[in-house]
Amino acid sequence: MGQLTKDEVFALAVQRYSDAVYRAAVHNCRCTADAEDVVQESFVKFFSNIASFDFRGEGSLKAWLLRIVVNEAISMTRKQSRLTFVDEVPEEVPDENPEVERVPPAELTRMIGELPEGYRLVLNMFVFEQMSHKEIAQRLGIKENSSASQYFHAKKLLGKMINDYIKKQQ
Repeated sequence: MGQLTKDEVFALAVQRYSDAVYRAAVHNCRCTADAEDVVQESFVKFFSNIASFDFRGEGSLKAWLLRIVVNEAISMTRKQSRLTFVDEVPEEVPDENPEVERVPPAELTRMIGELPEGYRLVLNMFVFEQMSHKEIAQRLGIKENSSASQYFHAKKLLGKMINDYIKKQQ
């Protein structure tokens, strides 16, 4: 932890990264109550293990904290037995990229939350956590091809949701 004490590192993390931690939890949980539980459990786990953390700057601190959040969200989903992987993809989904910028962030977050659990977790891990399909597969205990397939189907389904939303707004 360098020259900072355990308490100082924890205070720094809470002060600087609470919003990012909450956003990561919301992205990876279906409802805000679960996200709030994940945030709390993540900070408890973070504080409990902070002595083993090698502080190399705020970037490494944030990355470690967000990794804890993702792991806690996955754990919660598994405990609730909601983690399922599906291969259904909506028919007639256009291949073009939807106009994501026309969708308010809160609406996009809601849409992502409506994706099947497997799709949502893989999409969030790939897009927001910038993990490779190999890393995602290891973390979720699935095959690398399954991760890529879940991501592909998540993009298709989310694209359909976005296009439907845009059509309703016109």
